[in-house]
Amino acid sequence: MSSLSKGRFGLSFTVRLALLSALAAAVPGVALAQASPHRHACPVVSQAMVESQFARFNDAWATGNPDVVTALFTNEPVLLATVSNTPRTTPALVRDYFVSFLRSKPVGRIDTSTVEIDCQTASRLGTWTVTLTDAATGAKTDVRARYSFIYRYEGGDWKIDHLHSSMMPEAGR
Repeated sequence: MSSLSKGRFGLSFTVRLALLSALAAAVPGVALAQASPHRHACPVVSQAMVESQFARFNDAWATGNPDVVTALFTNEPVLLATVSNTPRTTPALVRDYFVSFLRSKPVGRIDTSTVEIDCQTASRLGTWTVTLTDAATGAKTDVRARYSFIYRYEGGDWKIDHLHSSMMPEAGR
């Protein structure tokens, strides 16, 4: 036996290294698949499916139940809401935000939209109008804002991974 010990299948380290290198060069995806055990096939998704996520979100708002809304978010969400200075980065913090926000009975309407789709993520960005109702007076106020929804495919469903909304900086536009 040489100074290089033989492995489990009787091949020297040098021969095993050469075979692995040849395999990796010939089939690059094999090495990647082995290096990434969490790699998943891309789920089927279309622009219409991404756009329908907003109806789902708006319908959840209509329930008035913060648990229903929070269930639409991933396990590691980011919510940067229009009317909160606090980044919400856990399901509990997202729920906490919606406990008070849903009291204003929000109803959203998409004004402009751009959709982009990737393998495990999709985004919808644009402008929207959110109508809020004052609980004491019943008066309605339209808040025009920019939004970005980033969805991630998690647990067999498209979930909101990141939601950012900010009021329009220029009044009346």
